[in-house]
Amino acid sequence: MIQKNVIKVSNLTKYYGKFKALDNVEIEIPAGRIIGLLGKNGAGKSTFMRCILGFLKHKGEIEILGNQIRRHQESVHENIAFIPDVNSLDDRLTVKQTMDYVSAINSSWNNTKAMELLASSDLKPQQKVANLSKGMKTKLYLLITLSLDVTVLLLDEPTLGLDIVFRKEFFNTILGEFYDENKTIIISTHQVEEVEQILQDIIFIDEGKIILQEDIDELKKQYSIFTVPSDQREKLEQHNPKIISNTLGKVSAVLDSKVEIAEAQVSRPTLSDLFLEMVGGSNEKI
Repeated sequence: MIQKNVIKVSNLTKYYGKFKALDNVEIEIPAGRIIGLLGKNGAGKSTFMRCILGFLKHKGEIEILGNQIRRHQESVHENIAFIPDVNSLDDRLTVKQTMDYVSAINSSWNNTKAMELLASSDLKPQQKVANLSKGMKTKLYLLITLSLDVTVLLLDEPTLGLDIVFRKEFFNTILGEFYDENKTIIISTHQVEEVEQILQDIIFIDEGKIILQEDIDELKKQYSIFTVPSDQREKLEQHNPKIISNTLGKVSAVLDSKVEIAEAQVSRPTLSDLFLEMVGGSNEKI
């Protein structure tokens, strides 16, 4: 039976000195969904994930599968695996020694699965971690993570700095080897266009606040992109969009799908379009 929510967060607040990184976050994460976490740089995405894992001291309450998490505790990793933007692999060890070490400290280790993944990869058991490229180190980290029998997977910019071919392979592996209707994946990434097709739900976070949590298909039904010639810009302005884009003699804006504008071209928005409309633009990359 699928549990309704795997993570419940109440009144979560986190300060770094006087800077409020998370501001009274209230959210419930459902089971069996692939969820995107989207925000500008510094919006609180990584802090949110690290609080869930108990890595950071915080105010508020966090429950994972009904168990309250007050601090970092080993039992957290019985249910959650985490792939960050940087890894902590020991360069002194070989691939096999790394796997042996992780298996010794994780009760959720599935050795049969690990050996299957290793055999199907291009990693060599006796290769030193120090001699692996960044892509291969990420592949080893992924292999280790997928060898853990957990129900929740957190991905924090896992493919940052890797080429497009490897990024596609990475997410295909996640879907093929980990995901099913009983498991939950939360992906924080700047390459939202690359994962948009696999996401089911989206969370927008801005200045430490959750401003939206929605089923993506339902969200996209609520909005459309309206495009008119540049000299008809006022037709868009009267609906007060946050951003009006200019392209080749035309202007476009994301508006409520119920809006009617004579002779306007209407198209389906991407997640990036919706994020910019709800959060606004920035010099930062999203």
